[in-house]
Amino acid sequence: MAQQVEALRADGVHKEVIREGSGAPPEPRDGTKVGLALILARAPSPCPLCYWGAGIYRGPGSIPHAGTSPFPITAHHIYPGALTTPLQHVVLYPMVSKSLRNIAAGKDPLEGQRHCCGIAQLHEHHSLGYADLDELQKNPQPLIFDIEVLKVEEPGSYQQDPWAMTDEEKLQAVPLIHKEGNELYRQGKVPEAASKYYDAIACLKNLQMKEQPGSPDWIELDQKITPLLLNYCQCKLQCQEYYEVLDHCSSILNKYEDNVKAYFKRGKAHAAVWNVAEAQADFAKVLALDPSLRPVVAKELRSLEARLREKDKEDKVRFKGIFSQ
Repeated sequence: MAQQVEALRADGVHKEVIREGSGAPPEPRDGTKVGLALILARAPSPCPLCYWGAGIYRGPGSIPHAGTSPFPITAHHIYPGALTTPLQHVVLYPMVSKSLRNIAAGKDPLEGQRHCCGIAQLHEHHSLGYADLDELQKNPQPLIFDIEVLKVEEPGSYQQDPWAMTDEEKLQAVPLIHKEGNELYRQGKVPEAASKYYDAIACLKNLQMKEQPGSPDWIELDQKITPLLLNYCQCKLQCQEYYEVLDHCSSILNKYEDNVKAYFKRGKAHAAVWNVAEAQADFAKVLALDPSLRPVVAKELRSLEARLREKDKEDKVRFKGIFSQ
């Protein structure tokens, strides 16, 4: 550990202990979760840019990345401290920070990224969606990471977030998360089930990001994602979030043109938002692919027609008052 600290110091990373900690030094094992407060500022300005709290310890010598403790917690008591980091170590930080903000918002940390090197990612993203990160990406500069460790949780004492898992842990977790989602759905806990399906999708998407699009491994992962995404869409239908269903089902159909479930769910979403022609076209495609679903499709079409008649009546009453004035 002392050698690592010396190597960082030689590379221009300066560490400052703001206040000595108290209590016994933590002795984390692989997978220990570290709760921390992190305030970022441009060096030498103390004005904060952002705040973040998270961290997973992956063992001595691990390479810091989004979701990994960026400092040697085995060497210190719990304390507040600061790391002044030179430019060469923070060029890609805006992309990392966007991932951290996605995590805080419950999104996939790699959302919007694709399979390519970090520099290509940097040039591809003309805007990261945050003005402060856009400015930092445009004008990179040394940064100060003001860090305070708040708590240390042992492996097994907390539920691990998908973004913090290793690749092997993600693959092992997906069937379990899928099963939990199915059980929640059967219990009528639809939003909770959607959250589970989303977590399973995030695990697989994270792995898929590391594969070349269209390669056998990428396709295998995509075929595992598709049924989870359809389950997620079913939950969103029940939560009346129809436009999200339209987006996801269309993305599936762009790759798998014969997916009956995607046509059916998209047809229901179109019907719900009064896209009558699109709904009818999707239901017709369902019948063409699977004629055995005729009774189910007929029920959906009757429901759509009944809603249209009711809407026509309401419109006549509404417009009658307008034109009579």
